[in-house]
Amino acid sequence: MTDLAIVTPAKWRTYLRLGRVSNLPTVWSNTLAGMVLAGAPLAPSVFAWLAVATSLLYVGGMFLNDAFDRAIDARERPERPIPSGLVSANEVFGVGFGLLAVGIVIAWRVGGVRALGAALALAFAIVLYDAWHKKNVLSPVLMGACRVLVYVTAAFAATPEPALRPLLIGAAALFAYLMGLTYVAKQENLERFTNMWPLALLAVPFFVTARNALALVPTLLFVGLFVWVVSAVRLLMKGGRGTIPRVVVRLIAGVSLVDALLIAKAGQPVLAGVAALAFFATLFFQRYIKGT
Repeated sequence: MTDLAIVTPAKWRTYLRLGRVSNLPTVWSNTLAGMVLAGAPLAPSVFAWLAVATSLLYVGGMFLNDAFDRAIDARERPERPIPSGLVSANEVFGVGFGLLAVGIVIAWRVGGVRALGAALALAFAIVLYDAWHKKNVLSPVLMGACRVLVYVTAAFAATPEPALRPLLIGAAALFAYLMGLTYVAKQENLERFTNMWPLALLAVPFFVTARNALALVPTLLFVGLFVWVVSAVRLLMKGGRGTIPRVVVRLIAGVSLVDALLIAKAGQPVLAGVAALAFFATLFFQRYIKGT
């Protein structure tokens, strides 16, 4: 019993690190945005269960990311849990696939067959990204697809007839932002970021929501996201070792601001404020658990 009490907290800390759980508030805001953009009724119990499902899919994907990257991490990031010997690759694979399976089942129980299909597509995209993202020029596309499929899973689980046009427009904005973010993340081991043009993708959410940035809440969110993205890009341009990971975690937190801005565009300022709180929650949790 004494040995278990000593080992268990360390294992949980390793699991939290593997799962990048500090970024989970961005998954919750994704789930909320998917429901709002689809025009779904906002039943708290439905949102809660969908947030659990998408969280499990996200954390499972993060586990598998480390499991698939273990050989590369052994060379480039030996402090990661698998190469440092804190946990075995087989255990991480088992937990990762197990979490994906539970997340899929929950989405199915909440939203039926169409939600099951969306969750399966999300899980497939997650595994494909994890197994194939290194040295793959299409990895930003795959990462963007993963987050978009969170929108789609939430939408189809929460309502049988989602409003497709606002959902697709919002998904396109999020997709572009994630592609820009992932392109930055691919340069993580470089001291200096050189090719700047893909960062233009980070501006797509501003073009999508510019016409709605007149009321108070959309304006505040528009300005807040703009300042946040510009500050991240300025930091990126300064360069230096460790700069790119810092920019990546900032841009990950910004995902919730993108969600909030899209929710405000859909005419739900209170829920937009809730999504904005996920941005601050992500920054808070990233102080204790690395977001990359």
